Amino acid sequence: MARGPADASSLLREFDGKALYAALDAKRRAEELSWPGAAMAIWEMAPVLNAARAARGLANHPISPATLRNLGKRGNTSCQHALFFLRWLDRTPESFFTGAALDAGAPLPPCGPDRRPRWDLKALHAGLNESRANRGVTWTQTADDLRCQPGQLTGLKTARFATGMALAMRITQWVGRPAADFIYLARW
Repeated sequence: MARGPADASSLLREFDGKALYAALDAKRRAEELSWPGAAMAIWEMAPVLNAARAARGLANHPISPATLRNLGKRGNTSCQHALFFLRWLDRTPESFFTGAALDAGAPLPPCGPDRRPRWDLKALHAGLNESRANRGVTWTQTADDLRCQPGQLTGLKTARFATGMALAMRITQWVGRPAADFIYLARW
């Protein structure tokens, strides 16, 4: 069966994690924050949620400064951590495609102090599976297009927390939808 133009991995734009890191570093420097200070500022964007979770005895897992520094080293981070960073920067995921404009992509849902933006990995899997089925391709062929292993794609259906941001953004392009379609406001 014929495969559409977005099937070729060479046509998928890369999420530039190094550019995300540079934007975080620029904001951190502009606000005269250390990396621990930046991590705290990012985490404190949801103070009501943090306090409510603590009051219920639920664990909070603040952003580690090492998570920020590792983004600069690896050029990738988890899709969930990336949303924390994007929220702090008030940027879209698509604005970090290589060569993209600052206003690229659909805006993330507005988030108050009692919520955090999170990827809906089950919805991402469903969108991917629907596109895959419509194209008549296997999971292996889809994984080849997305430059990953088939299990990384099929595992999204049951993933509890995250996948890499670079892969998540290749998936959104492959299915032809903005990242915002797969993001919801959570209380965790």
